[in-house]
Amino acid sequence: MGMYRPFIGITMRHELETERFYLARAYCEAIEAAGGVPVHLPLIPREDYIAALVSRMDGILLPGSASDVDPLLYGEEPHGKLGSVHPLRDETDLLVLREVDRRRTPLLAICFGMQVLNVHRGGTLIQDISTEVEGALKHEQGMPRERPSHRVRLLAGSGIERIAGATELVVNSHHHQALGAIGRCLRATAWSSDGLVEAVEESAGADLWVKGVQWHPEIGWERDAFSRGLFTSFINAAREFGEVCGNHSGKETLEVHKAN
Repeated sequence: MGMYRPFIGITMRHELETERFYLARAYCEAIEAAGGVPVHLPLIPREDYIAALVSRMDGILLPGSASDVDPLLYGEEPHGKLGSVHPLRDETDLLVLREVDRRRTPLLAICFGMQVLNVHRGGTLIQDISTEVEGALKHEQGMPRERPSHRVRLLAGSGIERIAGATELVVNSHHHQALGAIGRCLRATAWSSDGLVEAVEESAGADLWVKGVQWHPEIGWERDAFSRGLFTSFINAAREFGEVCGNHSGKETLEVHKAN
């Protein structure tokens, strides 16, 4: 019998110069390889559109971005090192997150995605690591992007530690901002050696699959066991959500064995 392929909505990026929506291919390839169906979500911040779209998804992935979250959204003025702000991305992601919370949809948030999740939950951001964090590591490693460049310590007993099967990972790093105050119903579950939060999970209930990571597991997932395990866990949660909600009716199935 075929295994149901859950539909995973992925919000896109906005290139201001050309007015294009776009998305790096690795996000979709990692989702497809784990057994999901990636669906691009255009950045149209209309409540009715977002509600209709998210209602048809079994999971949501919030990817990285070339932009920074607008600091006005968490009550701060712009730091001198703030990068570009893309309002369509901010507004769309926040509407998506509202629907994700309402529907209890499985969520994987990566880099910028984790940051906007934290802001949505009432948290704050460090606007520029290099000027605001004394003794900070180099968190913008440059090329090659897939190279693991620093260690992170994982919280014992957390979901991310169970996926890793270890208490430490070596990860890539491509960000100049980081989480400040942690938002409601989130808990920090990974830290770099300079004390910055590198992962968060839902704390309100073990039945909610909500995880954010500051690094990029979609880069080099073919060679990295943790990255594959993270996407597999996400897809399994989305599959179960779709089956419970009845989303699977008429959708594609896949002839694969379910991963642990």
